[in-house]
Amino acid sequence: MSELADARRSACLTARLAGNAVAMREVLEREDKWDVDDRFAMPKLDDIVAGGRLARDTVDLISEYYDTPDRDLQAHGVLVRRRSGDDDTGWQLKIPAEDGRTELQWPLTDAPPNSLVELLTGISLGKKVGPVATVHTVRERYRIRNRKADELYAELADDLVRAWTDERLLAWREVEVELGPTMPSMPKGFVKRLRKAGARPSQHRSKLSHVMPPPPIAEPQAAGARALATYLDAQLDEIVAGDIGLRRGQDPIHDTRVAMRRLRSTLRVFGKVLDSAAVGDLDGELKWFAGLLGVVRDCHVQAQRFNEALDELPEELVLGQVRSRVRGDLQAVELPARAVVREAMDSPRYLAIMATLRKWRVEPPVASDVSAAQVLKRARKAGRKADRRLAAGLAGNDDAMLHRARKAAKRARYAAELCQDVGKSKQTKRTVKHYKHIQSALGDHQDTVVASSALLRMGAAAGTTPGENGFTFGLLLAREQRIAEDCRRQARELTS
Repeated sequence: MSELADARRSACLTARLAGNAVAMREVLEREDKWDVDDRFAMPKLDDIVAGGRLARDTVDLISEYYDTPDRDLQAHGVLVRRRSGDDDTGWQLKIPAEDGRTELQWPLTDAPPNSLVELLTGISLGKKVGPVATVHTVRERYRIRNRKADELYAELADDLVRAWTDERLLAWREVEVELGPTMPSMPKGFVKRLRKAGARPSQHRSKLSHVMPPPPIAEPQAAGARALATYLDAQLDEIVAGDIGLRRGQDPIHDTRVAMRRLRSTLRVFGKVLDSAAVGDLDGELKWFAGLLGVVRDCHVQAQRFNEALDELPEELVLGQVRSRVRGDLQAVELPARAVVREAMDSPRYLAIMATLRKWRVEPPVASDVSAAQVLKRARKAGRKADRRLAAGLAGNDDAMLHRARKAAKRARYAAELCQDVGKSKQTKRTVKHYKHIQSALGDHQDTVVASSALLRMGAAAGTTPGENGFTFGLLLAREQRIAEDCRRQARELTS
């Protein structure tokens, strides 16, 4: 639906991947699919949107879907297709997004563009992608526009579909409804008309899943097992999105690290009710990669922290090239760290992590009979451990012990989050909130520890460099010490 794509976002992005500059367009797709039969007739559309006008045409489309032989892309809800025909031609990559699907588009070529293949490395596990299904669609297309501004409100497609693989040949009819950028949701009146005309929400997420149903997922029956499997799967979603985002040159480092922390926390807190053989050493491997991301993330946090602190100081107290020193020293760490991350993401070690997560999509490492009581018991134990560590850290005024207490508080919080569907919701919400406050206070404290170390190095270097001055770095260090004491006070109050 190229015109709708142009209406949603006309900006072109330039991606440089594997040394090739490739024009790539990005759009956000918000789409509903409806199953209909041969008796279905499209209901009246011209009065769906006040002030709208209706246009109608027919297009003929051929879509070749690509995947690995093991269907690794489909397992993560990612689609790649080569579309030709009357409209919307080119290569398209569809990635799950919070409000729908993000669609990346490349010009039509015979083989997948190199930049597209590079984006798929983490979820394809380095395997070659090739055609797995072909879909021929004759589309009766209806476009509803704003009569005055000529904006596209929505596009409706009545599709006659023939699809085939090496083993199957299918034909069906369906209706797709895709919303424009100014349409927050489908008008309820139109939904009622669709249902009255015989349309029903589709059971298939895509035409590919219709002709090639995804492999069955082992879904646990017990409440505790379902909660564990659901929580793990949510973290997998974030890690996969982070993998693609990083390869696109975006910066989903924080969200990716949080997902990895949540996953590691689940493995540690609930390890006794998980399949140890399926888990293996994933905790250690995630720690390795999250650590690489952490170096980059720390530079971001410190740059923002120091610049905000400098903004608060009177100009006469900022002596020498302080901002230049901060920027240069942090970039000297960040740029090599980014190169290390890029190299790691193509390594066999990283792809082994992604292979384990791929397997968990259909075989979660959770025994099917794990009860709610077992899950709640493990979560309460994590809370007691966090309380002990916090008390010990505050008693000894020990930065290292407070950092350990922070990590324990995070595990207690994440465990409580996981339990929200199986425990007493009000009590569980209070537990999440309590440990979130502790995590926040101790997280701010740990930021001061890292920042103080960096400021000591910068101040020492500035004090011995002609034309610079270490005075301002001393002021910033004193500020961090005051913040650290305030964080410890907050943490003490949370224990009372």
